[in-house]
Amino acid sequence: MLSHTRKNKILEILKRHKQISTQELEKQLSVSGATIRNDLTQLEEKGLIKRIHGGAVLPERESKNSFRSFHKRSEKNVEEKKAIGKVAKNYIENGQTIILDASSTVLYLLPYLTQYEKLTVITNGIYTALELKNEEDFNVILLGGIVRPKSGSVEGLIGSCMLNDISANLMITSAHGFNVKNGLTDFNFYEVELKKKMVEKSDRLIAVLDHTKIGHTSAAQFASSSEIDLLITDSQINDKDLKEIKDSGIEIIIGK
Repeated sequence: MLSHTRKNKILEILKRHKQISTQELEKQLSVSGATIRNDLTQLEEKGLIKRIHGGAVLPERESKNSFRSFHKRSEKNVEEKKAIGKVAKNYIENGQTIILDASSTVLYLLPYLTQYEKLTVITNGIYTALELKNEEDFNVILLGGIVRPKSGSVEGLIGSCMLNDISANLMITSAHGFNVKNGLTDFNFYEVELKKKMVEKSDRLIAVLDHTKIGHTSAAQFASSSEIDLLITDSQINDKDLKEIKDSGIEIIIGK
């Protein structure tokens, strides 16, 4: 089992049980104690778990934030997400093929898409696809794979294979975290692999991130800072983060 797959399994186990012993992880994953301890150390360094004597627990903030349902997430920072969506719409053109991730931030872009014609929209977001299902002038493609019920996203190799024969003009995506050093990051390793493929198949990458996502990092990178063509955020971004992004050469626009 690959390292990133094993770590994701650990997170999935903790999501279900909240606490697990090192010995139990050894049994479930069929690896040595040294390997498990190394994985737990790396996950703790990322802030995704908390080590305890003989095992690990899911941090309180992870159980409340990383795995909160899609609808609860979509109700956070609503005005900021609306402002971001209003800016992002200006970078879409009639007839384009665009890739959208399953984020709640992208959901606030969707009402603006109706002003465009003949769009092909490719997404791993179930709620995104449902929101656009009645747009007769659009081709809406929902990538196949394993459904994550709480987030409403689809992940896995099936979606990656579908993307092999697709070329997109533009990808618009959010992330669990972003900083200049680590780029766009997420905590789910399977979704990260799918997003890497989405980035690869897109001519242009726009990151839509409310201020709470900036200055933080998660478990794995799906796009480096150099791959981002445009970053759109809201007016609550702090001066330090804004300066760091500008100094890095990333084009940034603040939605108001």
